Amino acid sequence: MIQKQLLKKIRETITEIQSSSQNLLDQNIPLGGEGGKLYVIKIGGNIIDDEEKLSLFLKDFASIKEKKILIHGGGKLATNIAQQLNIPQQIIDGRRITDAETLKVITMVYAGYINKNITASLQSNNCNAVGLCGADGNLIQAHKRTAKVLSFGEDLGEVIDYGFAGDIDKVNVEWLSQLLNEDLTPVIAPVTHDKNGQLLNTNADTIAQEIAKSMASKYAVTLIYCFEKRGVLQNADDEHSVIAKINPASYKDLKEKKIIHSGMIPKLDNAFAALDSGVKKVIIGKAEDLLHLITSEKGTVIIS
Repeated sequence: MIQKQLLKKIRETITEIQSSSQNLLDQNIPLGGEGGKLYVIKIGGNIIDDEEKLSLFLKDFASIKEKKILIHGGGKLATNIAQQLNIPQQIIDGRRITDAETLKVITMVYAGYINKNITASLQSNNCNAVGLCGADGNLIQAHKRTAKVLSFGEDLGEVIDYGFAGDIDKVNVEWLSQLLNEDLTPVIAPVTHDKNGQLLNTNADTIAQEIAKSMASKYAVTLIYCFEKRGVLQNADDEHSVIAKINPASYKDLKEKKIIHSGMIPKLDNAFAALDSGVKKVIIGKAEDLLHLITSEKGTVIIS
């Protein structure tokens, strides 16, 4: 009796999978991976501000033979320049409040100086890179973030207006694919646009996640977040306390125990969202270990 029920359940499951796959084919929705491997790599943290470390990272990045996309953050340069220009800076929950004057600085620094220096460095390592922001080729379309009402803490009910901060609506997958197929390596700055002429400051981690998710329809995508730490740490003061793997259950437990907090939470939220949308693997680790992160020898691997 148990065997018959088990066989019936297996047959039902197989039928369901076949039906689901056929529906995807009928809708002309690609199952992903036919374009080969693609690495979507985000570089940020203090690495952007360290000329020597950034140079070594870019040399390793250039040596990756498979298709690749690099998304970079802005480091501290934009903040330093804004301060020199007497433009007040405000950060809430790790996100910059972007007024009109701050947006000018961000665009000049992120999409200009940093983006072009990274692109030039990659060219010196025989990697044919093209520096872009979200407005180029309608690469990343976004909308201005709506004001947020705080629902916790002492500022209960306070309305936070993030200014010209952007939340992503669409990634131009076809154009990115064309660039990759022409053996070009996109280097993307964290500036997007709203299709109405307005530039927007957009979180680089989120851009990496959205690009990885969008490209997963065509490629077997690995998303890698590179920064100054060896991975997600059990003890923030111990570089060797890397948590090798995190799944949804262990993530919940780590948050409840306050082992993971502040800036790491958005990274992990983005990682799980990417996995849920077809990305094959997400890895978080040290920029200097890039070539070991690709093989999952080092860093923290996020699994669904």
